[in-house]
Amino acid sequence: MTTFGTDLIQSLNEAIAHAKGQGPAIVHYALEVKKVREKSNLTQKDMAALMGVSLSGYRKWEQDVRKPRGPALTLLRVMDKNPQAVIEALG
Repeated sequence: MTTFGTDLIQSLNEAIAHAKGQGPAIVHYALEVKKVREKSNLTQKDMAALMGVSLSGYRKWEQDVRKPRGPALTLLRVMDKNPQAVIEALG
């Protein structure tokens, strides 16, 4: 069997276990980018700089035209929980 086939079977088994309430599950909650920024007391310009993205790109996240992904999404999730830690580490 190919690696893809093995991975597919494993993921299906994990999905079945999750549906039965077994095994670990990672739950991702909806994230409102604007609320994270407001909670952090930052301007859009400051937030964009902190995130390492352009101001226009950041605004698209707030306007829900685009969705942050990957490391940017992870950083926003951390900021949602502890904005001051991120500001101190990266600011």
